[in-house]
Formats: sequence, structure tokens, C-alpha cells
Amino acid sequence: MATSNPAFRNAAFGAPGAVATSKVLSDNDLQALYNSPSAGSQDTDRMTYEDTIGKTVLAFAILLAAAATAWVLTPVMPFLVILGGIGGLVLGLVNAFKKEPSPPLILAYAALEGLFVGGISRIFEQIAPGVVVQAVIATLVVVGVTLALFSSGKIRASKRATKVFLVAMVGYAVFSLVNFGMMMFGAVDGAFGMRSGTIAIAGFEIKLGLLIGVLAVLMAAYSLVLDFDFIQKGVNNRAPRKYGWSGAFGIMVTVVWLYIELLRIFMIARE
Repeated sequence: MATSNPAFRNAAFGAPGAVATSKVLSDNDLQALYNSPSAGSQDTDRMTYEDTIGKTVLAFAILLAAAATAWVLTPVMPFLVILGGIGGLVLGLVNAFKKEPSPPLILAYAALEGLFVGGISRIFEQIAPGVVVQAVIATLVVVGVTLALFSSGKIRASKRATKVFLVAMVGYAVFSLVNFGMMMFGAVDGAFGMRSGTIAIAGFEIKLGLLIGVLAVLMAAYSLVLDFDFIQKGVNNRAPRKYGWSGAFGIMVTVVWLYIELLRIFMIARE
């Protein structure tokens, strides 16, 4: 019976009509054949969910280790919070604008961000005991629900929603910078600047920081959707394996942002 497999269409396998050749491979041909990547090796150099998850777990393990260190040392070394905050911001921008992901820089960012998260958490916990546990649980819930909705196909990233998200992000960034400047120059009272102020809605006075915090949490949740969408497209399009680091970096940035926003919400609610 004839076969359609091209591998069997030669005289060695007795294919009908085939003509045997007596070509002898040269040393260079043999070396080139030996050095050529196999299909299996090419597949291992592609982005996968398992590999991306492994990179994400490693990044968070470093972040949590640094956070635990800062939690213990912040009472005697408060500068760790400043070091982590400034260093994390700088490396975050560097990683965000790099064309190629750099594993050492991403892991260094995780360590610095861990110092900031652990230090600020210890400070807030001393002011309002129990607030860190609340923020951690809320963060896990938001991440879990967002991942479940994305996996089930109930929420997806869209061009229109992404445009709204980008506009909201610009507005939020401008507000945060203005609020920080006013706090630095003593133009506003309260531990969180304008966020500590109140606004009247339907006869009720609600702290502005709570409303802005809820908006920020919603933006962070959509940012997670964008991160998941990036990873999904990377795997489906067989992107190079190194871009798993980009997915890990994106998730780490978003989860840290989400945690800080929730921590601040619970602090403002207790203020």
C-alpha cells in the first residue's frame, strides 16, 4: 500500500518508482545537520503557561522574601521603605520600556518592591492592627475572581475598554502626582492628602479616598485582564519563551498595585 509520508518516498523504504542516490554528505553537511535544532528543541523555546507560571512564582517568592525581611527590619531600619519605593519605581520604569525582558532586572524589581511592600505594611499594621490581613485577603479574592472570570470567557480585553482604561489611568496618575505634591508642601491635611477629604453624595458624606480607591481597584482588575490576555496571546502565537518574564512582570506589578490600593482603602476607612 502506498504511503503519503514523504519520509518513506525513497529507495531505502522501497517506495515504487523511487531512484536511489549515491550522494555522500561532506563533513560540513554532517556538522550542519548535527547543529540544526530539532522540532522538540524549538518547542521548548516557546512561551507556555507552565513556564510563565514558574517564572511568576519565582518572582513572587523573591518579593515575599524581601517583604518578610522588611517587615522585621523596618522598625530599626525605616529607610528600607524609601529604598524599596524609589528603587522599585526606577526599575519598574526600566523594565516597562525595555524592548526585551531582562530576568535579572525583573527579579531585582521584585526584591526592591518587596522591601517597599513589607515596610509599608509593617507601618500600617502598627497604626491599625489587622489591616494587612484584610488587604491580603481582599487582594487574593480580586485576583482569584478576575482569573476565574477570564478563564471562563466571561470577561475579555477589548479595544474600547482598553482606551477607557488608559484615559482613566492618565487621570489617576495626574491626581496622584498633584496629591503627593500638595502633601509634600503641606497644602492639605490628613494622612492621605485629598484622599482624606469628604464628598457629599445623596446626603451622605463619603471620604474621597474610598471612591478613588474603588476606581483604582477596578482599574487594577482590568489591568490583570490585560496581563492574562497578553500571556494567552503569547502562548497561542508561540512567542519566544523569554516573554514569559514579561507576563510575570506584568502580573507582579498589577498585584502589588492592587494590594497597595486595598491597603490604603482599609486605612482610610479606619481613619
